[in-house]
Amino acid sequence: MPSPALPLTWHLARSSGRRGLQSHLLAAGAAAVGAFVLLVMIAVSLGSGERADHTTWRTPAAVPAERATAVQALTTTYVRHDPVVVVSLAQLPGRAATPAPPGLSTFPKQGEVYLSPALADLIHKLPASQLADRLPKPTHYGTIDAAGLASPDELVAVVGRAPSDPAVSEAAGGGNWFDEGQTERAVVSGYSAAKPRPSIFTGSDQQTALMGVTLLVAPVIVLSAAAGRLGAARREQRLAALRLAGATPRQILAMTAAESAAVGAAGALTGALAYAALLPALAQIPYGIGGWYTSQLWVGLPWFAAVVAAVTALITVSAVSMLRQVATSPLGVAQQANPRRTRMIRLVLFAAVLGYVLISTQGSQLTTRQLIALLALFYGAFWLFGPWVVDRLGRIAGRFARRPATLLAARRLSDDPRGAWRTVSGLVLAGFVAGFFAVVGLDIDGSANHGQVAVVTADSAAARHAATAARTLLREAGVTAKVDVPSEDDFDSVLSGTSGLIAHVSGGQEQVDTAVTALTPLGAGRLPFTQDYVSAPDNVFADRIGVVGIATLVMSFLVASASAGLTAAANVLDRRRVYGLLRLAGTPLRMLDRARVRETVLPLVVLAGGTTGMGVYGAYQFNQLAGVSMNTSGALQLALCVAVGALAMLTAIGCSRPLLRKVTTDATQTAAD
Repeated sequence: MPSPALPLTWHLARSSGRRGLQSHLLAAGAAAVGAFVLLVMIAVSLGSGERADHTTWRTPAAVPAERATAVQALTTTYVRHDPVVVVSLAQLPGRAATPAPPGLSTFPKQGEVYLSPALADLIHKLPASQLADRLPKPTHYGTIDAAGLASPDELVAVVGRAPSDPAVSEAAGGGNWFDEGQTERAVVSGYSAAKPRPSIFTGSDQQTALMGVTLLVAPVIVLSAAAGRLGAARREQRLAALRLAGATPRQILAMTAAESAAVGAAGALTGALAYAALLPALAQIPYGIGGWYTSQLWVGLPWFAAVVAAVTALITVSAVSMLRQVATSPLGVAQQANPRRTRMIRLVLFAAVLGYVLISTQGSQLTTRQLIALLALFYGAFWLFGPWVVDRLGRIAGRFARRPATLLAARRLSDDPRGAWRTVSGLVLAGFVAGFFAVVGLDIDGSANHGQVAVVTADSAAARHAATAARTLLREAGVTAKVDVPSEDDFDSVLSGTSGLIAHVSGGQEQVDTAVTALTPLGAGRLPFTQDYVSAPDNVFADRIGVVGIATLVMSFLVASASAGLTAAANVLDRRRVYGLLRLAGTPLRMLDRARVRETVLPLVVLAGGTTGMGVYGAYQFNQLAGVSMNTSGALQLALCVAVGALAMLTAIGCSRPLLRKVTTDATQTAAD
């Protein structure tokens, strides 16, 4: 005999009316947002790794000289502060033909120049004296296709050279600390050997993206869990009545799981399809070196299906977990006689986890994986600790309340601390993100050397000889500059103690770019460079942290606000009988609304303040790991983040005010439901 659970579930869902439909739509909306955000986060993490793989061919592993077939030299120049990667290739005479590098159909011959589409556009836009004259002038330019590029916005050139060209000589290999990843030379035989290093402009992208993913997972889980509990009070009452009528606990669980899974799957699939439809738009959002190829952001069908299944499962488990009281004490649920207290064990577990995290971060250099694990552990502990704090806060506020709205809010906090925690948990956990990124101090200041253009030479004598030619070249290019040869003991200049000359250029960035182009013939295999080149190894990572921080903050607050708004609306629907009775007792609607707001503000101030402080501490530990000082100017940014987050939370809650007015319009009917 088939089970009546599914037909009965379908019948109850259809007969739940408009209010039941509203709860289902809210739950589906939360599931859609959760699935969309999760897919975007996974796409950025996986896509960052794929982009890094597309740059490894520029720094291939060197092979023994007897097996080498070509010489490859990498150098980096800057125009308008943007890096231009130049790869010089020379086929060695008498050796086997070298395979074409990724993005090219054939190995470049001497004099051939291939450009990425973005670099080709830039060369045509800028005067030749600012960029094009740094490269050889072929009869026409070839094109590097997507296989050799990490981004459609990347500026890359591949130049075919003669083996005797200074651009591929030993001098083109660099050797200074700031050359690493930007100027290198190797003899190669192809690009299919052991996996080489990615470019410095893409190598840290996945690591920082993964950090943002970890910080965003908790708010997304909060949102999805909240979706599973939407309409919980109404569902408990309905199922408790069925339980008293003779339904078994297994049937109750099956009915709830079927209903929640259907709603969650519909919402998650909608969010996943929205992600797929918006891929072209998402690809336009820059990260690191620029935008994305659409294929890089496609996670593939396995991840696509896994996210839909995970969000559906999370919503289902969340809904089923609410039925413990229905299964064990249906009469108590039907009479609403059992307030949901919390136990002291939550405080004990939180203290233990916090102590472990503090001990683990003292006096040791943690890996990124260890930091992520500790962060996840901290989030989990705070999720257990939050309802306990809300419960105690409600009792304290009720004892000292002087206004009716505060007393009502305190009673709701102590009666249902888990429900109140779900409303504010998203922003509370987002406070950790705000505290972390507001004080991370990774800005590298090189403003004192802006306007300096350096040319490396073999020694000081060669630098003095080249200085005369540099003055002539700059004068012919129309650049006003002072040329000097600093001492090799001078580490404050852009040369940082390296032999060479420096041109102090007057004017804006256009004059600096023109000076770099004009001095290119003096490099003897090394292109002139500016402070952008010297600061790149540090600034690249700082830039990624900054971008991930802003993106994480924005998405955290959006997800937290959506979670708060959905939960507040669901609470109005779940408590409509209570609100109706209060209205019949003469409670003004304005007082009910004030009580709702205070029910949110009280735990928000206490708990968000705690997580924000934890975020500041996490930033302190991260800065110690990176060897940089705290960003003391971040206090204003932190205050702004907290203010914006609180305003977004209150706005989201305010959006359910019309719903409160609607459910209390006919207080007699509402109280009877």
